[in-house]
Amino acid sequence: MDITYTKYGDYYIPNIALSDTTHYHIGKYGQMRRTFLQEHRPIQYSDLVLTEKLFPHLAEIDKACHQRLEVMISAMAEQEGVTAALKRADQMEWVRRMNSIKARAEEVILAELVYSD
Repeated sequence: MDITYTKYGDYYIPNIALSDTTHYHIGKYGQMRRTFLQEHRPIQYSDLVLTEKLFPHLAEIDKACHQRLEVMISAMAEQEGVTAALKRADQMEWVRRMNSIKARAEEVILAELVYSD
């Protein structure tokens, strides 16, 4: 392997470039996963960074969380009887129930996908 260097002052810095230059969308859950890995799983985080698998991993976690959240919210709303009829009849009650459902669903998703090994 032939490595080239660039001289900056008295130091020689290797010319290293990433092989994967794909742009990944990393949202809220991907950022939470990155913070969790940095603080609680530093070896796994370093391994993902060095093998250039961190950004694909974070994008995958973010996408999975959003998909799972949609499914869980709709299933829980149906199970608890939170319908469009309720929304028309009592908007504040509908909002209260939907916020509760979203918070519970997000708690499950965070425990299963973001803060797991």
